[in-house]
Amino acid sequence: MNDAIRVPRVRLIDEKGEQLGIKQTDEAREYAYSKNLDLVEVAAQADPPVARVMDYGKYRYELEQKAKLARKHQTQIHVKEIKLRPKIGQHDYETKKGHVIRFLNQRAKVKVTIMFRGREREHPERGRDLLVKLADEVKEIGMIELQPLLEGRNMTMVLAPTKNAGVKKDAEDENQLGSEEEVQGDGDGEAAPPERQPEPPPRAQVPEAEEVVQ
Repeated sequence: MNDAIRVPRVRLIDEKGEQLGIKQTDEAREYAYSKNLDLVEVAAQADPPVARVMDYGKYRYELEQKAKLARKHQTQIHVKEIKLRPKIGQHDYETKKGHVIRFLNQRAKVKVTIMFRGREREHPERGRDLLVKLADEVKEIGMIELQPLLEGRNMTMVLAPTKNAGVKKDAEDENQLGSEEEVQGDGDGEAAPPERQPEPPPRAQVPEAEEVVQ
């Protein structure tokens, strides 16, 4: 930039983006200074290099703002992991599946790992069948991103959230919020006072029982 440009000639582009042709670097530099702007080398590998007249400070600021905006809109992907055994019981399976559903509804990816031990390694198809079954049961909110893959003693599969993931949960949250805000009132819009219950007749006092801890 400016005095740091050492090549004898440059292809000059003015502040409006128009090409002014090949100029001596000193001439191009003086042209930029006459506009109270900078001469910036934008294509050093070209022959001759391309230099542009610009407000370099403003240019850097705009680049930083674009980068900041891109980071703001960048979606951060979280990956959760669930581990299963090929002979998992039905109750434990349902619990694990519940975790998978919760993670997918949080719009996180889920890595499901089947851990084989001993002779279980002789029947990898059992683990594969279990992973395929799980994927089929959550297919509304999760799709297979990485097919079941056997690596050593473990078989893994990765599920990614679909566009439906979290939709039902968001709707339920909105319904719950709406029901909390709703107030049942009378015709004038005022809440009706609670009905007064008749007082029960006095009862004989019974000594309180002590809590027994075994």
